[in-house]
Amino acid sequence: MEIINISSARWQTQLKNSIFTVSQLSDSLNCHANDHVTTHSTDMYADFLKNSISKDNLEKVIEKYPMRITPYYLSLIRSAGDPIWKQAVPDIFELNDPVNIDDPLHEEPQSPVPAIIHRYPDRVIFLVSNLCAMYCRHCMRKRKVGISNNLSPVSEIDKPAQIHGTDHLSCSRGINNHNINNHNEIDLTDEKKNHLSQGLSYIGQNKNIHDVILSGGDPLMLSTEDLDRILFSIRQFDHVETIRIHSRILCTLPFRVTDNLASVLEKYHPLYINTHFNHPAEITDEAATACSTLARAGIPLGCQTVLLKGVNDTPEIMTELMRKLIKIRVKPYYLHHPDAVEGTAHFRPSLETGLEIMKALRGNLTGIAIPQYMIDLPGGYGKVPLLPDYIKSNDDKKAIVENYQGRTCEYIF
Repeated sequence: MEIINISSARWQTQLKNSIFTVSQLSDSLNCHANDHVTTHSTDMYADFLKNSISKDNLEKVIEKYPMRITPYYLSLIRSAGDPIWKQAVPDIFELNDPVNIDDPLHEEPQSPVPAIIHRYPDRVIFLVSNLCAMYCRHCMRKRKVGISNNLSPVSEIDKPAQIHGTDHLSCSRGINNHNINNHNEIDLTDEKKNHLSQGLSYIGQNKNIHDVILSGGDPLMLSTEDLDRILFSIRQFDHVETIRIHSRILCTLPFRVTDNLASVLEKYHPLYINTHFNHPAEITDEAATACSTLARAGIPLGCQTVLLKGVNDTPEIMTELMRKLIKIRVKPYYLHHPDAVEGTAHFRPSLETGLEIMKALRGNLTGIAIPQYMIDLPGGYGKVPLLPDYIKSNDDKKAIVENYQGRTCEYIF
């Protein structure tokens, strides 16, 4: 059993005090205003009260797409409608999406058993949770995350989480009329254990699977003990060479990364973590500490940033973000163009915007700070990298190539 420490208790308190309802959000913003002497906090609460983003519209959105915000992430908001706000607070535009495709990447047809998505021959996604510390408004699995009455492999339960040590919670909070119980960790009921068992069995029987990606939801919302069990089970398969964990907790609830968690993960190398920062304001001292804890355990860290309109869709913001990421030892991995998921149209910029940003990064940032710009093809056809058009013309002898400054030169084969 882990000795209780400040960081362990802190992340539990954060989850216990997460915001799920409009009234909780209103009260929290009011407290946020009262606790700060700066004008922006008071203005933010006033904007919330008078703006169309509040009350009725919020409740309509939350009815379909749940809200969850940790006090930590709420504290990063500086004004209503700023880049942090847009990622966390529901918007009526989520209900006015002309696309209306809940699963554009065809994850459901590519799910041979519950909890597994098998798109590429050598790797699978293993969905071990449908809970997150925060429900991002741009989520590509809005159809699943935070909703208890669907077929996702591990959903929230109807009783408090069981205590297995100090990385576990014993408290739960009933909230609204959406039949969603806001428990802070997942306790694995028999049905969910069965789904996980089917997933593990599928991985064990398919010898061409060399890479297993734990995803969800957020795998780090599992108790440390349950995560340990899952990782141990995967490591029994000799054909599985690498394990990856996709988690945004380093950004939205960095206190979850305790020394105990890092010591458990360290047992299962080669193990990689891809996290998800979208804006420079998310890279705080707390987030840096979480990343450092994992890096010291020998875990390589990558970042899968999503290009979001009104959040990070300028070369200046993206450059600052990438610089800050490598400073905290996180390698920019992918810059995702947002998928055409129902409820997210207001976040989607043009492809030209993304290509111009990538062009601006090249030459102005060290190569290790430049991610691949990716689109995920609808229909489940996989990811494709996009690059600015540097080759202006070519024949069988030479090419005319443009560099990052816009200068052209002749490249002879």
